[in-house]
Amino acid sequence: MSIKQVRTKLFPETAIDPKFDVTIRTELAIRNRAGWVLAGGASRRMGTDKALLELEGRPLALLAAARIAPVCDCVSLVGDPAKYRSLGLPVVPDRFPGEGPLAGVEAALRTTDADWNLVVACDMPELDSSILESLFAAGADCAVPSYSDGKVEPLCVVYHRRCHAVILAAMEDGVRRVKDALARMEANHAITYVPVSSRASFANLNTPEELRRYRNG
Repeated sequence: MSIKQVRTKLFPETAIDPKFDVTIRTELAIRNRAGWVLAGGASRRMGTDKALLELEGRPLALLAAARIAPVCDCVSLVGDPAKYRSLGLPVVPDRFPGEGPLAGVEAALRTTDADWNLVVACDMPELDSSILESLFAAGADCAVPSYSDGKVEPLCVVYHRRCHAVILAAMEDGVRRVKDALARMEANHAITYVPVSSRASFANLNTPEELRRYRNG
């Protein structure tokens, strides 16, 4: 089965995206891009595994995967294969299990065959493909959404595969926060901050109350 057939089977509503002219957004345009959904978090505030929570008729991890599929050639999960293999996507295990999302970034960049890699949290159901495209378009080693107040979104970032060395070194030095690892890349002028006008696209679901509010609109 071809990549295109797999994408159509898993994400039928994204097989034809009306936001993009099909004569322009060809498979060649995204061939060198991979998408990664971080599914291995502890979910302590939610009280249950967020990646497997049902939302809009599918597990939250697959909903996030569907959101990024239109701008990526392939999509994989990062987490425990024993827990997530049944979701039907490739699953890459952490080398540093239980050490937070930065460990997931390291696993994605260690495994990838693509130069450009979009890494997102599994609990972002409103990711917008036009914003994701703007991160890829930045052409930076690391492209990070930034808000007008100076804050950034560390769990929806495009990394070039060469960032792996910096991420791995940070992990080995005891760094566990994604923002701290990004600061290391900033020191090397390898990072670009991409302005975004709203936080809505990056809204995440951390607690049962946030999940109820989202379901109730």
